[in-house]
Amino acid sequence: MLVEETINAKGLAFVMHGLGGFMVQPQVQAMADAFLQNNYTTIRFDTTSTLGESDGKYEDATTTNYYEDLEDVIAWAKTQNWYEEPFTLAGQSLGGICVGLYAEKFSNEVKGLILVNSTVSGEKSIAGKDQAEIKKWKETGWETTVSISKPGVIKRLPWSHMEDRLKYDLLPLAHKLTMQVLLISGELDNSERPEDQKDLFDKIPGQKKFVIIPGAPHTIRDPAHLDSLRSALDSWIKTL
Repeated sequence: MLVEETINAKGLAFVMHGLGGFMVQPQVQAMADAFLQNNYTTIRFDTTSTLGESDGKYEDATTTNYYEDLEDVIAWAKTQNWYEEPFTLAGQSLGGICVGLYAEKFSNEVKGLILVNSTVSGEKSIAGKDQAEIKKWKETGWETTVSISKPGVIKRLPWSHMEDRLKYDLLPLAHKLTMQVLLISGELDNSERPEDQKDLFDKIPGQKKFVIIPGAPHTIRDPAHLDSLRSALDSWIKTL
């Protein structure tokens, strides 16, 4: 876990990575930087069963364990002298649906919510993937990919991961997202598609903003795209 406390903080923010991500990944760092530059105490952490510094194997990662880790981190933060409510939550991809679920469940604790290329639901995740690959994954029981963030690492994910993800959907309780909300989507994200983000955006009742980063994929690494991400976050954080 990384706690970056600021003097006379304007607020508190939790930043959460996506599936197989880690707290110093470029896009996660960019999200944290935007808060730190606006004088927020900022919390980042590696979930269990990811490729960061945590315990557990990537193949055991689920939406359930990611969400439970988020709840655990927030519960710990509540015991610290720098803790304050309401706070802001920011998450990317699978981390996005986790912070969204928390905001729906505990909306009174959250003043701002940022979802970057967020998972909206398990069903939409499946719909956004190549259906031949989905069929192969389901039949063989495994999805095997090469990590770009961690060169040389082969990622193997069981179909049970998707069975768990199918339990979750931000859409039915989106009306509870009454805090300020920012949705950011990569124009070329084929995993969690911009149109899926738009479906969620349309159901959010309060003050909200939707930003599409031109040419950006699901995992934002290109320096120009990272700059666009920071800029969108910085201008929005200043409105909180």
